[in-house]
Amino acid sequence: MDIADKPIDEARVPYQLPFPPDARSEIILPDVFGPDERLWVPQAEGVHFKPLCLNTTQGYYINLLRVRKSGVLSRHRHAGPVHAQVMKGKWYYLEHDWVAEAGSYIMEAPGETHTLVVPDGVDEMITWFHVTGGYVYVDPHGKAVGYEDVFTKIDRTREHYLAQGFGEDVVQRLIR
Repeated sequence: MDIADKPIDEARVPYQLPFPPDARSEIILPDVFGPDERLWVPQAEGVHFKPLCLNTTQGYYINLLRVRKSGVLSRHRHAGPVHAQVMKGKWYYLEHDWVAEAGSYIMEAPGETHTLVVPDGVDEMITWFHVTGGYVYVDPHGKAVGYEDVFTKIDRTREHYLAQGFGEDVVQRLIR
């Protein structure tokens, strides 16, 4: 019997059994576009991220990236897949002929190396990113100049949030 075929009173009864004892609770962030600027972690001049989920056991992180400047943001190589959805503004990669605009979905394959650019005239760009593995920042010839992964994101988030007066619990609730 499908749930739609059940009497309405039984269909609306919550699940009655306990959750698995080792299951983590969900992450609920009710207003990710809310007014509290302290939750945006500075990454570079005009560039901030807001962490949504920092998963150490599976090696991924999900965040909003907000850019309030135009020009080259970074050149990087992916160790794993990246999923993105542009929420506001637009951006592109020097290595491709497409532009990611508000409403666009992008899947970037492992091994992809590209240079992210926010074009002139874009006052604010916000993109939701789900990054598996991490980035290796490279120069135009592929020489590594830095890296970023879930652990560097946690470190930067922790440092910023503690400096803003948030407790360690605000960071811990994002870690899975």
